[in-house]
Amino acid sequence: MFDIGFSELLVIALVTLIVVGPERLPKVARTLGHMLGRLQRYVNDVKADIAREMELEELRKMRASVEESAREIERSLHEEVNRAEREIQAVAEAVEKSTVEGVTTAEPVSLPSREGEARGRSATDEQKR
Repeated sequence: MFDIGFSELLVIALVTLIVVGPERLPKVARTLGHMLGRLQRYVNDVKADIAREMELEELRKMRASVEESAREIERSLHEEVNRAEREIQAVAEAVEKSTVEGVTTAEPVSLPSREGEARGRSATDEQKR
């Protein structure tokens, strides 16, 4: 912080000794030490408060981004649910319409299993022979 060398400290000590005097010098040094200690504690407290505020601000920003992401996910889920509901409604209306008209829908086609495919092939192979 300050660039003070040993020789400069020695000059400051000599001037202080001459100005204050040898009787009061210990008391002045003790008072100066207490004041410097308080100053250091105050500076450290201010640094800690600033660091805490910075961390809080970062947490607030992170919280806001997480909330925005959650809102976006919720919106997309609502859109997907609404789309699925519209599709289901359209299918239900089509089925209802075909039932009302007396038109029967085609029976659902079941996919043959692997064994059924193998049997089907062997049966068609036998018919070809």
